[in-house]
Amino acid sequence: MRAHLHTGWRHIPAEARGMAAALGNFDGVHLGHAHLLHTLHTARPDLGLAVVTFEPHPRELFRPQDPPFRLTLAEERLAALSALGVRHVFQIPFDAAFSAMTAERFVTDVLHEGLGLRHLACGADFAFGHRRGGNAAFLAERAEELGIGMTTVPALADEGGPYSSTRIRRLLQDGYPERAAEELGRPWAIRGVVQHGDKRGRLLGFPTANVPLGRHLEPARGVYAVTVRLPDGRTWPGVANIGRRPTIDDGQESRLEVHLLDFEGDLYGQTLSVALHTLLREERRFEGLDALKAQIAEDAATARSYLDRLVRAGAFPQA
Repeated sequence: MRAHLHTGWRHIPAEARGMAAALGNFDGVHLGHAHLLHTLHTARPDLGLAVVTFEPHPRELFRPQDPPFRLTLAEERLAALSALGVRHVFQIPFDAAFSAMTAERFVTDVLHEGLGLRHLACGADFAFGHRRGGNAAFLAERAEELGIGMTTVPALADEGGPYSSTRIRRLLQDGYPERAAEELGRPWAIRGVVQHGDKRGRLLGFPTANVPLGRHLEPARGVYAVTVRLPDGRTWPGVANIGRRPTIDDGQESRLEVHLLDFEGDLYGQTLSVALHTLLREERRFEGLDALKAQIAEDAATARSYLDRLVRAGAFPQA
């Protein structure tokens, strides 16, 4: 069941108040986040499960010069949280005015009075309020004074350390989507609306859907075996290129171009979710279009073989 999205903290309906809520950015909604939510639900199974998060990510406000870094945008994050049993997502607009709110006001005005929360959970490193003036200890102290329960959850970790969005970003940038998927609990996906491109893929015999990366993190450039979730819910195998197309040398920004294997239909204007499964090869320049066309055919065959093995293993349904 899809969680109810509330894009603010004022005028919350009565049925959404009185929740147990986890606090954080939840970029990626990885296994560490799932652990936080599971611990919260175990502590207060009698209360509805909720999340308090922010949009945009605070880093986007404070460091706008940084390259895009998001693992999940708002719509994907909502879907992932819904899959974990979250009933309400309180998505607070993070702007300059909100960033100036003190830690004290955040607890009293937002969490207590605005949202009417009855129990809170966060990681031990959670910081909030103007200039990160509040931490988990401060939150626990103020929550107790206000009659709100509080659970501080130790980070889920493995031999490499705590699970984190930063660690997953690094895996994707280094070209290891399989390892990123292990920490996310699902393949990492880029979601976007198909735009008109230059039709070069069609001329090469491999028509592609052009999906802008937008605010998503740019993973390692190259060719990937992918699956594509269509608007009608079907999952379709494909091969995708992420990069700047050095053979064509069009000087454009990096883009995602995905060819759906054996697919016929018009996808322009539709929203696709493209999940990366494995990096087949790094981006490179070819001597000409004939060499590029031959390589694309080889990439498509390799992707088909790889994805067929996943289908036989039951990793995703056949389209």
